[in-house]
Amino acid sequence: METLTTVATVNGVEKQDFRNAMARLGAAVNIITTDGPAGRAGFTATAVCSVTDTPPTLLVCLNRSASVYEVFKTNQQLCINTLAAGHESLSNLFGGKTPMAERFIAADWAQLVTGSPILTGAVASFDCKVTKIVSIGTHDMLLCEAQALICNERPHGLIYFDRGYHHVMRQEA
Repeated sequence: METLTTVATVNGVEKQDFRNAMARLGAAVNIITTDGPAGRAGFTATAVCSVTDTPPTLLVCLNRSASVYEVFKTNQQLCINTLAAGHESLSNLFGGKTPMAERFIAADWAQLVTGSPILTGAVASFDCKVTKIVSIGTHDMLLCEAQALICNERPHGLIYFDRGYHHVMRQEA
């Protein structure tokens, strides 16, 4: 029989309990990149989702204390590169304290409309301009309108679930 754990407090949900529950929410792994007047930067994120298709808009969450925050805020453009199976080491590079130049040397990059780096071999890349920023708690939600995109026919994606990477494969009909 399945055991359920209920966590409730008088003051709401505790930070660590929330993090533990969120670890059970599987999500695509993305590298978010930018290039522009403030320079080139990138970070790994799972807090990415579709907002609407008219206009084509995505949401990216970025911690305001992140070392790349000012670069993204100033450039006002970015690319959401959805990672494929096999990109785990690249995800770790962009998710850690690796110097920015070393992060970008580890892969091949192209450009579309905004000039933000497009990862060669990503499952999908959404080249966007930031149209609105909404602050909540420690993070900013960047609302990003797609200017161009590339989809790869690669059938294997990469998700992060229960604090680990997992491969997903498209089922052939």
